[in-house]
Amino acid sequence: MKLQQLRYIVEVLNHNLNVSATAENLFTSQPGISKQVRMLEDELGIQIFERSGKHLTKVTPAGQEIIRYSTEILGKVESIKAVANQYTMPDQGKLNIATTHTQARYALPEVIKGFIKRYPKVSLHMHQGTPTQISESVVKGKTDFAIATEALHLYQDLIMLPCYHWNRSVIVPKDHPLANIKKLTIDDIAQHPIVTYIFGFTGRSELDEAFNAAGYKPNVVFTATDADVIKTYVRLGLGVGVIATMAINEDDDFCVLDASHIFKSSLTSIGFRKGSFLRDYMYDFMVRFAPHLTRPLVEKAIQLKYTAEVNKLFEDIELPTR
Repeated sequence: MKLQQLRYIVEVLNHNLNVSATAENLFTSQPGISKQVRMLEDELGIQIFERSGKHLTKVTPAGQEIIRYSTEILGKVESIKAVANQYTMPDQGKLNIATTHTQARYALPEVIKGFIKRYPKVSLHMHQGTPTQISESVVKGKTDFAIATEALHLYQDLIMLPCYHWNRSVIVPKDHPLANIKKLTIDDIAQHPIVTYIFGFTGRSELDEAFNAAGYKPNVVFTATDADVIKTYVRLGLGVGVIATMAINEDDDFCVLDASHIFKSSLTSIGFRKGSFLRDYMYDFMVRFAPHLTRPLVEKAIQLKYTAEVNKLFEDIELPTR
């Protein structure tokens, strides 16, 4: 059994059982991957993949377990390399972050600016995506940190640490009927078409929950993943915008109405793979993003086995609100 073989079966699954795409991504040949997979199956005495002719069609139940352990083993190998690099190149390395547009555009710039100034030899890469894409990229080892708000059930394979709460605001053109309302209500918003985030993004579920509780079905006429895109269509008069308050700039040409009393606040968390080794600069990044995430606290969370235990660890910590 070779690490190369384990890497091949993991990557084949990551590429939807497409051996050609796997070979292209790994800069090797399709026959070479097929041969190594067959050799591993012969050694283990079981099939990892079901086949139809030359094509892989499905992962067998045994194969699912083998790939799961292979992923863990490959993660440990990366951790061993990280430990070595921590001592040989303490201020050099890579940091890959997977997040949404709102976090990348509004929450992270100052954090990243300070981080790069402190660690000029660390190559930092940001990957934007859906909650599912963000989770998968960290689980598969393609990125180090997930920073997300929605769909935390997708992150069960990660250690997720709470960072901050954030609220929403309603934005309308200055000549809009809602512009002169002193205290906005959900009844006011329900009378107008709504422009907001795609479901599954940036706390969208809290919006739907608030409308449902009030007996309304929100008239969402346009959705986007990008707060700046939402602003564009509010300017065009398509509807009332509901966005994260942190996505509002001082120079925005809107009437901004506080909606924190209408919608529940959302929680943004940062997460990483269980069992991964965190470099010193990774701890530094976390504390820059969320000052309460001190190294001793993070290390304590890493030692806990269950998500409920991690959540309990933060019960008495007052998280900031943005």
